[in-house]
Amino acid sequence: MSRPAATLKLGIPKGSLQDATVQLFARAGFNIYVSTRSYYPAIDDPEIECMLIRAQEMARYVADGVLDAGLTGQDWIAEYGSAHDGSRIRPVADLVYAKQSFGRVRWVLAVPEDSPFSTPGDLAGRTVATELVRATEAYFRRQGVDVQVEFSWGATEVKPPVLADAIVEVTETGSSLRANRLRVIDTVMESNTQLIANAAALDDDAWKRTKIENLSLLLRAAIEAQSRVGLMLNVRRTDLDAVLGLLPALQRPTVSPLSDDRWVAVNTIIEERTVRELIPRLKAVGAEGLVEFPLNKIVL
Repeated sequence: MSRPAATLKLGIPKGSLQDATVQLFARAGFNIYVSTRSYYPAIDDPEIECMLIRAQEMARYVADGVLDAGLTGQDWIAEYGSAHDGSRIRPVADLVYAKQSFGRVRWVLAVPEDSPFSTPGDLAGRTVATELVRATEAYFRRQGVDVQVEFSWGATEVKPPVLADAIVEVTETGSSLRANRLRVIDTVMESNTQLIANAAALDDDAWKRTKIENLSLLLRAAIEAQSRVGLMLNVRRTDLDAVLGLLPALQRPTVSPLSDDRWVAVNTIIEERTVRELIPRLKAVGAEGLVEFPLNKIVL
């Protein structure tokens, strides 16, 4: 097969987001094949070339044009933009739906459980260790508190109180902080995964812009479908109002006539967590032939 005239250079985040990213792309219709021996995953779209890049470095390579687009956290975009020209990066898609998010995390300010510090202001003149240096410095500037922010290469939770007075660390549940006898005194920032693109790729190349926009559409559609299912059922027209009264829907359920004029078919989309309670109630008001089916994409 000959190589297409144009390709989109796409960054896939290496590390904790890698598996979730591959799964998200699969739901969006793209199969990515990662080898432990290569930083160039294969993808079943000949118009896309993938490269594994650490999320911390993604914004830099997108800004420099090494990559046309990539997925990374809002935290690392802010970290890059605090010290560089952020105008070369364009946000394309916020991969979040309601309270569910692909890669949602919090960066928190934490201190030892038995320390006297209870507010950010208590840390004036103290040392704070973190991997998110520039965003942390910007946070303390907004607080009007002068601290020494030091870069941490890892194992940040073990540094207080000997190597630092406090830390700014990423967390999802807080369990790791509690296990290391740390308590949170403030949230520095919240972050979720973003699809970003090089500004020139969007502004100066119509083919790349269309390719990125189509990719964004499919990824967001996959996110929208997460934790939702489709539901089909048949019901007598006389019982339709009772069924519709029980059904939540993305917009409105679709009601279609059947060959028997006394019956209609109903299709809708619901939250998966509600199915086990909803189906018995629908059955009780006359619904029949109920079928639950999975969804890969919802395009709004």
